[in-house]
Amino acid sequence: MPELIAPNVRVHTSFLQAMDEFRAEGRAATADTSMIGREIRTYGDTWDDPLVFARYCSELIAGARPDTPRLEGWVLSTTLWYVDGEKYLGRLAIRHTLTPTLLEIGGHIGYDVRRTARRRGHATAMLRDALPETHALGIDPALVTCDTDNVGSRKVIEACGGVLEDQRQGKLRYWVPTA
Repeated sequence: MPELIAPNVRVHTSFLQAMDEFRAEGRAATADTSMIGREIRTYGDTWDDPLVFARYCSELIAGARPDTPRLEGWVLSTTLWYVDGEKYLGRLAIRHTLTPTLLEIGGHIGYDVRRTARRRGHATAMLRDALPETHALGIDPALVTCDTDNVGSRKVIEACGGVLEDQRQGKLRYWVPTA
């Protein structure tokens, strides 16, 4: 049964396959400012090394700790992977606070599901399963955004109780109760 877990080396092989799927969609392009796009550009050529991958997992986990150095403008973030056994299905990030940019277009929670796992309810389950952890961080409600033309993501957010506030810069902005 799929579950949200902290980044873990046990899904290394499947993770690499998923990143290949994201690359095939163009997610490594410079214009892709998402977490996956940035991480493929940063780590993509070295993830196959088990030591590099283990370090990468540790860095993602450390991103939730206040003592971890971070880039200017970046906030504390809890990264969770959605897995079924050793199969990596997707990822979700909970941003603990909002910068002005995150308030406009990024939100508290972002998620991605690998191409071969889409249209099976995984994104809805991921978001729903992350809401208690988001609440435990003191976030209620959570801002979740999606592109105006992303019907699938819009349905995921609405299925989790999201209430549309408005549209800004090509993004729909929803508030999702976490309790």
